[in-house]
Amino acid sequence: MRTQSSISSIGGGGAGAARYVASRTVLSLLIAAISGGLLWLVWIYGSGLRDPRYLDGWVMAAGMGLQLCFHIAIKTAWLSPRSIGALKKFHIFNGYLLIAAFVSHSDFSLPDTGFEWALWAGFVLVTLSGIFGTYLAWSLQAKRGIDARVGDDRIAARRAELAQSVEAIVAKTEPAAAGATLPAPPYHAWIKDLYNSHLRDFFHGRGNVIAHVAGSQRPLKRLIGEIESLSRYVDKQNLEMLEAIKALAVEKDQLDFVRVHNGLTKGWLYVHVPVTYALIVLAVLHILVVYAFSSGDW
Repeated sequence: MRTQSSISSIGGGGAGAARYVASRTVLSLLIAAISGGLLWLVWIYGSGLRDPRYLDGWVMAAGMGLQLCFHIAIKTAWLSPRSIGALKKFHIFNGYLLIAAFVSHSDFSLPDTGFEWALWAGFVLVTLSGIFGTYLAWSLQAKRGIDARVGDDRIAARRAELAQSVEAIVAKTEPAAAGATLPAPPYHAWIKDLYNSHLRDFFHGRGNVIAHVAGSQRPLKRLIGEIESLSRYVDKQNLEMLEAIKALAVEKDQLDFVRVHNGLTKGWLYVHVPVTYALIVLAVLHILVVYAFSSGDW
């Protein structure tokens, strides 16, 4: 993990963040424009004395078919990482467009029957879980330099190593030797108090789970602020020790983020994927029922 670059990136976005926001703004406008065009097309179709639900219904069917193809493609081993990345972007883009088709198909109203409620609840759950999955991907992209492939066993072992390293550093900050004309500043006591007040719980605890879920770095910034505040009053030797502690704190925060991210990703997949397949089955049944009890006039 690139600890030093992570320290310098705390609180700053820079040109990369500006480009990211600009690209997401353009993408959002494109989604809004296409969604608006779809709603307008459905309105024109309905104005022609045709049932617009057939149009937006088949648009939804086609879009869900593409989403199913994405899931199947991800399971194959012949795709390159670059191709998978491009497919994921299209998967997210198509998912947002399906929201407009769903709103149009439901005619901005709630379902009437139990089967329609099952379809409605399934689509809403898939959409919400998909948005949450997009947030997880964005949060990992925002934390540059972090490898989310690190296993939980390795994370636990490394966290124990970091806690031991901090304890060893604090133990080294012994008071200056006696015999000086004036009493030496109590650097050791200050660093020991910092460890007891802030560092011990951070390095031995689970580490700001709620903050990592929300994508907030405030707890880490507060901890780094405590370390930097003390750094202004110590000598060079103790300053180097505080800098080492700060680097270990950033790495510990990264490990905590990866552990939370991995846990959420696993839990998210257990929701998003099964509900997606269940929704596709319900959608197929819905199409069969519609054409079985209607004339199918276009």
